Amino acid sequence: MNPKTHFRLTVLHVVVLAMLLVLLGRLWNLQVINGEHYRDVAAQNRIREIVVPATRGMILDSSGRALVRNRAALVVSVDRTVLSRQDDGGRAVLDRLAATLGTTRAELEKRIRLCSPTVKRPCWPGSPYQPIPVADRVDPKQALQIMERAEEYPGVIAAVQAVREYPRPEGAVAAQTLGYLQPITQEEMDERRGLKVTGYSGVDLIGRDGLEAQYDTDLRGQPGVREVLVDSQGRVTGTAREQAPVPGSSLVTSLDARIQAAAEQAIKNAVDKARKAGSKADSGAAVVMDARTGRVVALASYPSYDPSIWIGGISQAEYEGLLGRSQGQPLISRAIQGQFPPASTFKISSVAAAVADGYPLNGTYPCPGSYRVGNREFRNFEGQAHGSMNLHRALVVSCDTIFYKFAYEQWLRDGGLKPARKPKDPMATMARNFGFGSRTGVDLPSEAEGRIPDRTWKREYWQATKDDTCKAAKNGYKDLERTAPSRAAYLKAIAKEHCAEGFVWRPGDAANFSIGQGDVLVTPLQLARAYAAVANGGKLVVPRVGLAVIRPDGTVVRHIEPPEPERLPVDGKVLAYMRRALADVTTNGTAAGAFNGFDLKKVHVAGKTGTAEVYGKEDTAWFASFAPARNPRFVVVAMISQAGTGGTYAAPAVREIYEAMYGLNGKKAALVNGDLPNRLPRVRPDGTVAVPTGTAP
Repeated sequence: MNPKTHFRLTVLHVVVLAMLLVLLGRLWNLQVINGEHYRDVAAQNRIREIVVPATRGMILDSSGRALVRNRAALVVSVDRTVLSRQDDGGRAVLDRLAATLGTTRAELEKRIRLCSPTVKRPCWPGSPYQPIPVADRVDPKQALQIMERAEEYPGVIAAVQAVREYPRPEGAVAAQTLGYLQPITQEEMDERRGLKVTGYSGVDLIGRDGLEAQYDTDLRGQPGVREVLVDSQGRVTGTAREQAPVPGSSLVTSLDARIQAAAEQAIKNAVDKARKAGSKADSGAAVVMDARTGRVVALASYPSYDPSIWIGGISQAEYEGLLGRSQGQPLISRAIQGQFPPASTFKISSVAAAVADGYPLNGTYPCPGSYRVGNREFRNFEGQAHGSMNLHRALVVSCDTIFYKFAYEQWLRDGGLKPARKPKDPMATMARNFGFGSRTGVDLPSEAEGRIPDRTWKREYWQATKDDTCKAAKNGYKDLERTAPSRAAYLKAIAKEHCAEGFVWRPGDAANFSIGQGDVLVTPLQLARAYAAVANGGKLVVPRVGLAVIRPDGTVVRHIEPPEPERLPVDGKVLAYMRRALADVTTNGTAAGAFNGFDLKKVHVAGKTGTAEVYGKEDTAWFASFAPARNPRFVVVAMISQAGTGGTYAAPAVREIYEAMYGLNGKKAALVNGDLPNRLPRVRPDGTVAVPTGTAP
């Protein structure tokens, strides 16, 4: 053997030996060092984990009536992952499924496609790795056909599931307050890191708005897990382990279904009445609240919608209808998200501000038909002059010029157009003390703040809008010059003024502020909270809708207590003075016509009308009230947008609500002895609810 051949054989032996050593080392690593790990992996290849969703808890009113509950339904779902493994992408399976369900493959494909900014509904907004429901009202024969011939429907699941149901007790809808459910998205799953950390899983529906979102953790429960054994072809051969889901707890609210239904109907009636009179009434809201505790008894918003529209998927047209202006944006809760100028209902704050600034509570003040503020005349409603009067009478007849005088004189004392370094701004300061311009803290998401304008706000607003304003001042409003030349000229002049000096807090701004006009914006719930503070002697309560959380076995998880109220910095004598004045509004004031024939001896309602002027729109009608006047228990506020005067449209709506609450004018009383239930409803193990004692039958 020559040396070259010998060398090559030696190298080959070394290489073979090295490979054997590497192989032995790898085997040692796999079987000895990491053997336990790979045995677990091998076992997992035979086990599939299936998440079993928990039954979501109910939402009940204070008497145990179900506002939201569950019903058992046969639901057919499609697993996109399984379909994607088919040679044809699952088209044949979807064709067979469509024929079985009586629909088309195109419709099913729309339901299982993933939502994106470019994909219109119907689509799937949840995780792409979970089964996607395509039908939730399946006939048992259809479901049986799918289950018995599973080999023809790979990736299709038919099973009984709990589906949300909205029974509308007493006719109440409360759609915006209840909220709705949507599938959890993959991004949310990634943020929550899945089931083991947070209890969320890919099959979960989570609350997107209202009480469903606010109390999602309580209502959701804990999903269960089933580990099944599968063979090499993925067929289930047995169950390795099963952990049952824990049903969610039920939420008892302070809402009363009868009063909620009455409030919704009263607002609708007011809108219909205004439209028949020729106005453009487009929306409304009502709030009923316990003045002593802040418990919310009713939150009505118009227009509303049927919350069951979310069940089983929603079409693009339906979704756009909930958000579109053409249908009134029914998804928005006007009670907590709508922001409107409060007009004369705001005068409770202005009276308190004037007295705190040194004006005598029992003084006498002239109420002329107009009052000159700077170089402009500000008029009473319809230019009426009422002579000299005290503040009691000023609230009863709603004199504006007295408040113009207060605001203008305070503006001058603060330095006028050259304000002091630290102006007192008594009107704005008192308004914030009443809770205006900030969220009430109600246990509902997306509450609006409202707006209390002052010098700082006006400068910031001017800085944010001056570019557009100055452009309009230069170029005008060409789109209006042909159709409405006078309006175009007026808007151009206003734009020119704002461009140059839009940051200046003028005397007219102060005057408008004093009567709840101009740039002042409040929500109906903020106004209800402010009137509750007047009614209860100065406690600025925090509204609460949730009352208690109850487990499925009936045990109480926790009572939901409102936070401790703040103290309104207003003398008790001033509050008592205003209560007496507001009590006369319904007897010989601006709401006397609306309450003509109402049994004020049985339930004396105190309140204040408001008619807010809004540029480019018709007047917004308000009525804020509390009752009984001498010992206030409830606050009721109503607002009708673009309706007309508060005494004509909002006050009659409030009257309807009180009649339903106390059983007046032939109506059945929603309250028992003028009170709410004093005990929680009892949830039985079978899911039924026992009505507490002291509840109207």
